[in-house]
Amino acid sequence: MTRQPFRLPPLNALRAFWAVMRKGSFRAAADDLLVSPQAVSQQIRLLEGTLGVQLFARKGRVIEPTEQAIVLSHFIEAGFGEFTEGVRRVTSAGARNRITINVSPYFATRYLMQRLERFREISPGADLRLTTLVELPDFAADEVDVSIQWGFGQWKDYEVTLLVGDPKVICCAPALGARISGPADLAGMTLLHPVAARDMWACVLAHFGVEAGVPAGQIEFHDADTMRRGVLSGIGVGLISKADAVEDIEAGRLVAPFGLDALDDMPERYRPGFYLVVPRAHKRLRTVARFCDWITSESWTG
Repeated sequence: MTRQPFRLPPLNALRAFWAVMRKGSFRAAADDLLVSPQAVSQQIRLLEGTLGVQLFARKGRVIEPTEQAIVLSHFIEAGFGEFTEGVRRVTSAGARNRITINVSPYFATRYLMQRLERFREISPGADLRLTTLVELPDFAADEVDVSIQWGFGQWKDYEVTLLVGDPKVICCAPALGARISGPADLAGMTLLHPVAARDMWACVLAHFGVEAGVPAGQIEFHDADTMRRGVLSGIGVGLISKADAVEDIEAGRLVAPFGLDALDDMPERYRPGFYLVVPRAHKRLRTVARFCDWITSESWTG
């Protein structure tokens, strides 16, 4: 039996559907598309008829997306995002060799900047643009090609590759360290942690067999450098990147009450690192693919 070829629904119907999902009503979608609500309703009926599924439940003047609509919307969003990026790339000569990289500030200063010239040697025509946002960017809205993020590999909608681990050391100022005789003492300390990993201390305390409970105090920091400065000032105990911890301990600025290697045997899922995060479609661009190949083959441990 010959299988019939699959035919995509009309693009106008998909466009109307995506407008309704974004705006929440046929009228708001019509205003966005500069057409009448009746025209939007007609396109939605056409799409439902083509797909053979109900996309919206009508309850008086209120519409609610069905489960099928919610699933479809994720793919439609990605599709229109690719359309937009494709049009931008082919109509802007300057954008064809441009690569915009969003980099964790710590990774940029500790690892990337002194190695970036190596990429320029293999791709001299590339127009590099760097931003240093801590949060994962909106790749389409922020016009970002690739991102290097600190975390635990949790970005399931993208292609994710670990570049280098970021082992942590429990550190504090020497005066505060004199008050710590064992892991249980941590429960009475002010614990400093990054906003991106609010449960990190709970994992550390569990690793030591200490019941987390409610700590004496917590302070969140947006980036690693600011948190390190907080630890140096003596306001609490922090989880410092090992490379920084070694420097500060050797200089006498900090102490590691439990040693440099106390957290090295934690389960892998609790060990943070710096990850290359990229939408799969972006790797179709030659410059982006070349950058991804370079950064994943580079050695970051030295």
